Amino acid sequence: MNETNVTSQGENTTDPPLALPPGEPRLALPAPAPPRTHRSKLLWLLIPALLAAAIWGYAHWSKADASVKPAAGGKKGDGKGADTFQVVATKARRGNIGVYFNGLGAVTPIYTVTVKSRVDGQLMEIHYREGDTVHQGDLLIQIDPRPFEVQLTQAEGQLAKDQAALANARIDLTRYETLLTQNAIPEQQVATQKALVTQDEGVVKSDEGQVDSAKLNLVYCRITAPITGRVGLRLVDPGNIVHASDPNGLLVITQIEPISVLFTVAEDQLPVVLQKMRTAKLQVDAYDRDMKQKLARGTLTTVDNQIDQTTGTVRLRATFDNKDDSLFPNQFVNARLLVQEKRGVILLPSAAIQRSSNATFVYLIKPDSTVTVRNITEGTTEGDDSEITSGLNDGDTVVMTGADKLEEGSKVNAQFPQDNSRNTTQKRGGAPK
Repeated sequence: MNETNVTSQGENTTDPPLALPPGEPRLALPAPAPPRTHRSKLLWLLIPALLAAAIWGYAHWSKADASVKPAAGGKKGDGKGADTFQVVATKARRGNIGVYFNGLGAVTPIYTVTVKSRVDGQLMEIHYREGDTVHQGDLLIQIDPRPFEVQLTQAEGQLAKDQAALANARIDLTRYETLLTQNAIPEQQVATQKALVTQDEGVVKSDEGQVDSAKLNLVYCRITAPITGRVGLRLVDPGNIVHASDPNGLLVITQIEPISVLFTVAEDQLPVVLQKMRTAKLQVDAYDRDMKQKLARGTLTTVDNQIDQTTGTVRLRATFDNKDDSLFPNQFVNARLLVQEKRGVILLPSAAIQRSSNATFVYLIKPDSTVTVRNITEGTTEGDDSEITSGLNDGDTVVMTGADKLEEGSKVNAQFPQDNSRNTTQKRGGAPK
């Protein structure tokens, strides 16, 4: 009953200490937790306030910093605000531009000769160095001539013998013809002698052929250059026995000056090429694999006699002087065939031309430094320049760089790339024609 009263009155909610049996030691109970203070409550209130103050301060600082910076593209310190954009401008100009047909090609020598021996014998001497440029008629290789000198001596001896027999037969024929007029011998004997003379004449002629053959073999022992060109690597060393039937040659000579380039163009371009070839020689420029460096300039020589149906292309040959050895046999090149040169047309850097889904236009800068959208018609493009067939006049100023944020009526501050213009002018003046 005492426990019930204590609970109902709420005076003490702790249980009274339990009575321990006599003799048992008393255990120490843990101290009760101290009550929470007002300081911890204030800490939880200050944390949200500090976070809110930090967020407000960051937002206020960002706005103030943005108000100090000028608008993107605007001119600093000019007092005109964010409506003025910095751009790089260029002017339309009159000039010349070429119409080119491009094709992939390879440098092909006009003449390539594999030198072989015409006689059998030992290779005695070599009179060239690998990579040398030899001229037609220069001595290249000497083959042992002694066997053929012996053959020549034998042929000349046989010829002398048969010539003596022929002379004797002719003397007998003359004697028999005299006796026949005196009716001293039968006519049959004279006829037989005439046949013997004719036979000996054939033998002598055969002997003369043997002599000429032996002399020719001696000539073949001296192998000379059939064309003017560059000698390749040596294929046979001195001391080896060579034969006229050997499948491989002794050396290869390739003509370097002049040299040609075989390249292809589309069959649809062939009528234009043939029409231009009837009136003038067409110019061909050879460029390297990356189309960055011009290697040589030549002229179109001929067109193949049929179209390759598998590729729809036709092969053309251009000839180059190649005095500086800039072209090398089997070298890959990009050929550019000039079929027309347009003179006095309006030219504009291609970087200044803007394109949309339904129009080609430029931003034309007016005298009041505002821009207007001007639709144009683009013609031939060559290098960094494009032909403008309509929409611009000579001297018009257009935006080349910085047009991504412009619109109709935008205010601009235009600058001209003077250095680039000067370099472009120098390149045009120094280009080979």
